[in-house]
Amino acid sequence: MNDLSWTDFQKVDMRVGTILTVSDFPEARKPAFQLQIDFGEEVGVLKTSAQITVNYDRTELVGMQVIAVVNFPKKQIANFMSECLVLGTVDGDSITLLNPSNSVKNGLKVG
Repeated sequence: MNDLSWTDFQKVDMRVGTILTVSDFPEARKPAFQLQIDFGEEVGVLKTSAQITVNYDRTELVGMQVIAVVNFPKKQIANFMSECLVLGTVDGDSITLLNPSNSVKNGLKVG
C-alpha cells in the first residue's frame, strides 16, 4: 500500500449529497443504477452510476444522503457519463454506501 500525503488527501473533494433520482442501467457490464445526486449550491446536481443493486432497491435510495468524490474527471461508462464517485464498502459484489449518521446540509465537505 502506498502512503498518501496530507497534501494529496486535501485534493480529494468529498461531499455529502442527497439522491434525487434512481434509474436502471441495463447497458452497464455489471448490474448498476444511474443516480442523480444534489450536492448543494456550490457543486449542484451530479450524475453517476453505482453497482449497488445487491444491497439496495430503487425506492429506498431516493432521499438517502451519501458521500461522494466530486472532483474526479468525468468518466464514460457504457452510454452514460459519470460525474462523481459514490463511496461505499466493497465485499465482492456487495457494496454498502457510506452516509452520515444524521441528516446534514447537502454539499458539506468530508474531511
